[in-house]
Amino acid sequence: MSNWLEHSVQIEVDAPIEMVWGLWSDLEQMPKWMKWIESVEILEDDPELSRWKLASGSFEFKWLSKTLKVIPNQIIQWESIDGLPNRGAVRFYDRKGSSIVRLSIAYDIPGILGQVMDNLFLGKVVESTIQADLERFRIYLEQAKAASETMTR
Repeated sequence: MSNWLEHSVQIEVDAPIEMVWGLWSDLEQMPKWMKWIESVEILEDDPELSRWKLASGSFEFKWLSKTLKVIPNQIIQWESIDGLPNRGAVRFYDRKGSSIVRLSIAYDIPGILGQVMDNLFLGKVVESTIQADLERFRIYLEQAKAASETMTR
């Protein structure tokens, strides 16, 4: 029996959409701001595929993800094709100088977690974690923006 949970969070960042897109679309950098993501590897023979590893405490999950849709400065959409069942999209909204990043994810709760944890509790933990990930992305972006400004001086 499938037990999917879905979450959407967003953040506004003080940076132009091109910079926000440039940092986020480099998927292999995601572990720098996503707490539970331990690694992301884009496959050389098919750049639409990537291997992901999520680790938290004693839990570790891996999956192969396929990028379904990419519109630069607008959306990256994916779904897993092997391993931990998940899907989602990150959308980017240009606010002329600032940008909104909206992350939507859905995942099938693995049987063992579903038995151990209350779904409402798990959902709140995941949502607060991905909101904190977006806050870490804001800091990562601000550091990249400051470094870029320093280099252009």
